Amino acid sequence: MAMVRLQKVLSERGVASRRKAEELIAGGHVKVNGHVAQVGDKVDDRKDVIHVRGKKLGAAPEAVYIALHKPRGYITTLQDEKGRKCVEELVRSVGGPVYPIGRLDKDSEGLLLFTNDGDFANAIMHPSTHVPKLYRVTVRGQMTDEQKLRLEEGVMLDGRMTAPAEVRIVTNEPERCVAEIVLYEGRNRQIRRMCEAVGLEVIRLRRNAVGKVKLGMLPVGNWRYLTPNEVRDLVMATGSTKKIAAGYIKNGREPDRDYHTARR
Repeated sequence: MAMVRLQKVLSERGVASRRKAEELIAGGHVKVNGHVAQVGDKVDDRKDVIHVRGKKLGAAPEAVYIALHKPRGYITTLQDEKGRKCVEELVRSVGGPVYPIGRLDKDSEGLLLFTNDGDFANAIMHPSTHVPKLYRVTVRGQMTDEQKLRLEEGVMLDGRMTAPAEVRIVTNEPERCVAEIVLYEGRNRQIRRMCEAVGLEVIRLRRNAVGKVKLGMLPVGNWRYLTPNEVRDLVMATGSTKKIAAGYIKNGREPDRDYHTARR
C-alpha cells in the first residue's frame, strides 16, 4: 500500500474526522512504531503500528470492491442533511464502510462502484486516467447527424472542451432517440449537459459499464462483489503501475456473483 498521511488513515478508520485527527496528532496523542507522530507524517497502516491515546489501532480491514445497481431517486452520498434517499442505505449489508467511486446524479441509474480501498478509488477517479464508462441515453425527439458529430467531437463546458466521446445510435424515432455513449472523463452531470449543449433533452440515463465491469442482470437496488479479474482489469485500465488490490486478488476470499439486497 502506498504511504499516506497519518490523519487520513485515522479519518478513514473512523477514529476521528480529518481535522480532529490532526488535533490528536498535534497534541502528542498518536504514536507510530513507538514514536510520537507529527502532523503530516506518512504511514503504511498495513505495516506500521499506530497507537491513539495508548490504544493500538486494529488491523486494516480487508479490501472490498462491489458493484451497485443504483436506482433513480437516490443521491450519491453517504448522508444528506435534507433527508433525501442516499446510496449508503443500499450498501449497509456489506457489513463495513464503503464509499462510492465517482457519482451518478439523482435522476440517473445504473452501475456505481464502491470500495474501502482509497488507492484503488483514487486511481480510477484521477483526471490523468481515462477509464471508459458506457451509458445508455434516451433523449426526446430524434438526434441529427450534426448533433451526434458534436457529441463525438466534444462540446464546450465550463470554458473547456469535453474529451472526444463515442456515440452509437440504437433507435432514432420521431418521439425519442436511444443511444449508447462512451465517455473517457467524468465531469458533473456531463452527459446531460453535453446533450443540452447540442439541443437534446435527456429523459433517461443509465450507466451500463465502467471499464470491463458490466451492469449485466444485476437487479435495481442490489449489489454484488467484483471478481478478482474485474478488479485487475480496472487497475490495468487506469494505467497504474502500483500493485493496487494485489493482496486482495491473490489472498482475499473469492468474491461471488450472488446478488445482495439492501439491509433496511
